[in-house]
Amino acid sequence: MATSVFTPALEEIKLVKTGEGEMLTRPFLDSCKHILPVIDKFGAAMTLVKSDIGGNITRLENKYNTDPEKFKFLYNMVQGEIETKTAKGSSSCTNGLLWLTRAMDFLVELFRDLLEHPDWSMGQACTDSYGKTLKKWHGWLASSSFSVAMKLAPDRNKFMEVLGGDAVKADIEQFLTTFTPLLQQNHKFLASVGLDDLKAS
Repeated sequence: MATSVFTPALEEIKLVKTGEGEMLTRPFLDSCKHILPVIDKFGAAMTLVKSDIGGNITRLENKYNTDPEKFKFLYNMVQGEIETKTAKGSSSCTNGLLWLTRAMDFLVELFRDLLEHPDWSMGQACTDSYGKTLKKWHGWLASSSFSVAMKLAPDRNKFMEVLGGDAVKADIEQFLTTFTPLLQQNHKFLASVGLDDLKAS
């Protein structure tokens, strides 16, 4: 099997859920981490997104490392913060998980746009996926920084070539199919505890 920039993430995604359907912290964070090299291929346009994702992964990882057994399951971190009433704090793991999930929503949507709209420019695809995902949660400042960053988006054809041309499309497809349900599960869980609608300041 030919490997692509998506292969490590695709392999890791298979390990995220237990047989009972529970989300495991380590494999979930690792599968997000494996997407960072893909984001690198966007160049400067995605610097903000990458540092956001990286920062939230680190926040959750640090918490996990304090007690890997206790935080073996991803939602245990959130439940602990709900009990201590710290879930809504800007530096909480709940906030970290929420924003990590939203940033990944944006990337998933972006790759879906790239597959479904071969005639769109990279800028169009970025703007569309941003509008569908992050925009409503961002304040004016975050939105304007994002618009500026998107002007640095690479040429679409060059970007697809760097990823591996047509050969990588099947991997993108598989990534969308396997990773999207994990993000939906995060949203569902966060919504069930009333924490899926926190906004950025």
